[in-house]
Amino acid sequence: MIDFSLWPLLGIAVVMLGFLLKFNPVLVVTVAAFATGMVVKMPVLTWLESLGTAFLKTRSLPLILLLPLAVVGLLERHGLREKAQSWIQQIKAATTGRLLLVYLALRESSAAAGLTSLGGHPQMVRPLLSPMAEAAFEQKHQSLPDKIKYQIRAMSAATDNIGLFFGEDIFVAFGAIILMHTFLRESGIETEPLHIALWGIPTAIAAFLIHGTRLVRFDAYLARQLQQQLTREQRHD
Repeated sequence: MIDFSLWPLLGIAVVMLGFLLKFNPVLVVTVAAFATGMVVKMPVLTWLESLGTAFLKTRSLPLILLLPLAVVGLLERHGLREKAQSWIQQIKAATTGRLLLVYLALRESSAAAGLTSLGGHPQMVRPLLSPMAEAAFEQKHQSLPDKIKYQIRAMSAATDNIGLFFGEDIFVAFGAIILMHTFLRESGIETEPLHIALWGIPTAIAAFLIHGTRLVRFDAYLARQLQQQLTREQRHD
């Protein structure tokens, strides 16, 4: 039986508790790193050195995150959302559920190939996917109440999350796979990153089938919601 300690995972509990209590994210991460360092008996100077090295490696991260947002914002100002809605309305067979199902397949397959930046909430869901899904529904029903609009937006964001989360687990160079490989090796369990990635395929397929079924039924669900709302409005009138 392999003997190992779970105390180094204390930092994860600190992060969860800090975010749950809505503390400053930088403070939460720093405290979590300090707690983990103390548990593994890391010298303070070594901990500070590791923290400084990590800061230097990621100091250009704000530019990487903010630059795409600026580009997307500029495109939206010049009618990106309107163009996307106009284009999807020209496809008569398009529905909200079908559109999201196609995006789920593309998002999960591209993430499995390591192309995780092709999608995302700020650069894909908000400016393109969500408006197109809303336009597809409005094309069929000639009406889009706020409640249904928000449900479509939520499902669009959830579809992106699911496709990314389960797709990237198949990519052999994904950080989590490397982390699991390192953890297992340090625990005396020899395995290859490729084997870990391959075991993510059944989970990814199951996730696609389960969420895909939800998307197939999503159109009928939204139609019922619209009908119920119209019925309530007629009663009030």
